[in-house]
Amino acid sequence: MSDAISCGSRLMQLLSAYGVDTVFGMPGVHTLEAYRGLEAAGIRHVGVRHEQGAGFMADGYARMSGRPGVCLLISGPGVTNAATPIGQAYSDSVPMLVITSVAANKDLGMGRGRLHEITDQARVTEPLTAFSAVAGDPQQVREHVARAFALFEARRARPVHISIPLDVFKAPDDQPVRRRTAHRRAAPDPEAVEAAAALLAGAARPVIIAGGGSLGASAALVALAERTGAAVVPTIAGKGVIPDSHPLALEATLDRAATQALIAAADVVLCVGTELAEPDIWLDGPLPLGGPLIRIDIDPAVLARDYDAAVALEADAGLALAALVEALPERPRPGPDRAAAVAGVRAAERAALTPLERKHIRVLEALRRAVPPEGVVYSDMTQLAYTGYAFYPCETPRRWFFPAGYGTLGYALPAAIGGQIAAPGRPVMVVVGDGGFQFTLQELGTAVEQKLPIPIILWNNDSLAQIRDGMVARKIPTIGVDQHNPDFLKLAEAYGCRTAGPRSFAELEAAVTSAFAADGPTVIELREGAPFLG
Repeated sequence: MSDAISCGSRLMQLLSAYGVDTVFGMPGVHTLEAYRGLEAAGIRHVGVRHEQGAGFMADGYARMSGRPGVCLLISGPGVTNAATPIGQAYSDSVPMLVITSVAANKDLGMGRGRLHEITDQARVTEPLTAFSAVAGDPQQVREHVARAFALFEARRARPVHISIPLDVFKAPDDQPVRRRTAHRRAAPDPEAVEAAAALLAGAARPVIIAGGGSLGASAALVALAERTGAAVVPTIAGKGVIPDSHPLALEATLDRAATQALIAAADVVLCVGTELAEPDIWLDGPLPLGGPLIRIDIDPAVLARDYDAAVALEADAGLALAALVEALPERPRPGPDRAAAVAGVRAAERAALTPLERKHIRVLEALRRAVPPEGVVYSDMTQLAYTGYAFYPCETPRRWFFPAGYGTLGYALPAAIGGQIAAPGRPVMVVVGDGGFQFTLQELGTAVEQKLPIPIILWNNDSLAQIRDGMVARKIPTIGVDQHNPDFLKLAEAYGCRTAGPRSFAELEAAVTSAFAADGPTVIELREGAPFLG
């Protein structure tokens, strides 16, 4: 080709202008023009072992940093391999930009049997994204990228997929790049604020349910709780938005009986940044609410779905909560009666733990002692994490991440890699089960290559235990749930990882502390039946 800058190279400059410093991907013959421009644009490339890993890494990067995670993948199998993490990001409202190649414009939809061909690739990811578009020329690349970042900045964050035809990747692009003006988040309607404030001012037993949409509004949420005396229940995605040590904070126990009873007895319920989705409440129908509902959400569809809201505010959570605090009369901090009610619910939830959950709690307490206050946990779909998302203490937001909505196995390891790359100075730990680990364990190679000091807590019960237990409870034969596992520690050593098999809680804590100081990942295997776990 000529000395002109290609669209693929210019795209990397464009991403840099929007603040992108890292992309996760696997080079392919169809994306070479993008790789031509990576170094010149100052963007770091993290090579993966599977496109699913790239998607989860971008997700983990975004959850840690609050900025969009970016994938660069080939068409066809690259897209279908990444569909699962795209679906996870969609379900959990994570900003992710997926850029892929696609057949040349002249071949789109023709079914000619081109390499990696899908006759309509955009439709593959359309149900999993805010939008999926094909950029027909370099100018459309700019337009779609601008549209994506406008969505990330001002609306409900969800993944975006931009397919770039092979001829467009190679096309000359002599236009300078610039970032479009950032978009403002929606401010609340003043009349709706006044109506919501009036309900809260008259409430004696208010409850706030705080979802992932409130993570950036922690200070305003705590101020509102203290001004109204509201008990605060975080969802799984909202974990840490109020410190667990706060006298008005419940743990992430929205799916447990005592917490649901408290909500049913409330005289006003404020839901902020949450769908009240099934994985949060685990009920066949809606969550019973004891009083009128106030809803704050940036997504108007959420405001109208499933529940009748007395007041609905379509707005950014931080702006809406700050406006409510301003509109409410000042009160002294909540008295001991309200704090005692919250403490009673927390005690009731702890008293109802199963024997297995009590075992989990002992492990989680040891991990909490070993993880510094600023440490972050990426957890997988495993029973230890099901207890952990409720009862692992967090004092600030973005300290425990869990694939709640889509519920995919294999999330934790690659997501933690993305999180560690986003925040290299922060301790990052993985909690994963033996089943989920085998979905993406090949990304141990990426963690070793990148020299990431990640302790990987492998909870091993040689089965898909949650499903097995469900089969037993329903008197269904336990088919397909008792697995033949490899020797995980030998496998990890083959990748170049450090390993540990602790035989006491002291050894577990020491292994985690040592792992944070290492120059690569450490796999720490805990067998569910180990004597020291009780």
